[in-house]
Amino acid sequence: MRALQLSANRKLELTNIAAPGKPAPGEVTVKIKAVALNHIDVWGWRGMAFAKRKMPLIIGAEAAGEVTALGEGVSSVLPGQLVAVYGAKTCGLCAACRAGQDNLCTYVGGVYGFHLDGFACEAVNIPARLLVPAPPGVDAIGAAVAPITFGTVEHMLFDNAKLQPGETILVHAGGSGIGSAAIQLAKKTGCTVITTIGSDDKKPKAAALGADHIINYRKDRFEGVVRKLTKKAGVDVVFEHVGVDTWAGSMLCLKRGGRLVTCGSTSGISTQMNLMQLFQQQLKIFGSFGCRMENMANAMQKIAQGLVHPVIDTVAPFNAIGEALQRMEERNVFGKIILEIA
Repeated sequence: MRALQLSANRKLELTNIAAPGKPAPGEVTVKIKAVALNHIDVWGWRGMAFAKRKMPLIIGAEAAGEVTALGEGVSSVLPGQLVAVYGAKTCGLCAACRAGQDNLCTYVGGVYGFHLDGFACEAVNIPARLLVPAPPGVDAIGAAVAPITFGTVEHMLFDNAKLQPGETILVHAGGSGIGSAAIQLAKKTGCTVITTIGSDDKKPKAAALGADHIINYRKDRFEGVVRKLTKKAGVDVVFEHVGVDTWAGSMLCLKRGGRLVTCGSTSGISTQMNLMQLFQQQLKIFGSFGCRMENMANAMQKIAQGLVHPVIDTVAPFNAIGEALQRMEERNVFGKIILEIA
């Protein structure tokens, strides 16, 4: 079968490898239909894995496909069913996993496509418990963006930040995959949404998703604009995933008692923070990683109901992966790039 393998830093190859055999007990064979690219794929491509990994490595952390074979004892999915694939190899046995909090797994084996062989291939064998069936009305692309793009945002906004109707939220990088999802989910919750973008041509697209106020951070200091928009009060929630470049400004944007939730650090991993500001303003900071499987199911239900939709920049074939990762690194996208498995 065909697979996209990383053989060295910044070196991806379309290769032919052996197809998976018969699924083991508890496993399922999934024919991959679509892979959604994320910044974790860019990090892996650059060599920023932060852990030992073996090369060559099949990339792709977020995907959906069709169940084609069941291992012994599997009854949670059916042949022919469209499923979204959870992106980490969790144990399924620890207290966190048994409580439905796989993203807090004590014995996690790594992230698929980053530490372990991922989903940018024609088929995989995977534990059935890591699959979430797609409801009617959700296609392969909709299911493919459930594990990270929408699942991550569901976990950030509702499990961690406890976003409420009527609140004001600042969503950074509204043209990114998770930024475009956050705008939609926050607006459907009944919030006032402020977002940052990197070029004026992205403004109409962000407005179409529901953003009430759009700031080109390359032209204006976003923190100054946010303070003016909120009459110096600040926002209730900041949706942060940029890191060093926006951290200090994000803290300044929060109202007293405000909440910042972060899941990423694309501009760097170390920053400074004003501790007096933190405790005097009684700010709350939430680190958020991945999602619960329930978040994936909730996201797909919202897609099926037409409340939100995947924002797709490009649907590309396997051989366009190099250009796709380069565009993501340069932030020259609006929404998701999808690799379609023909």
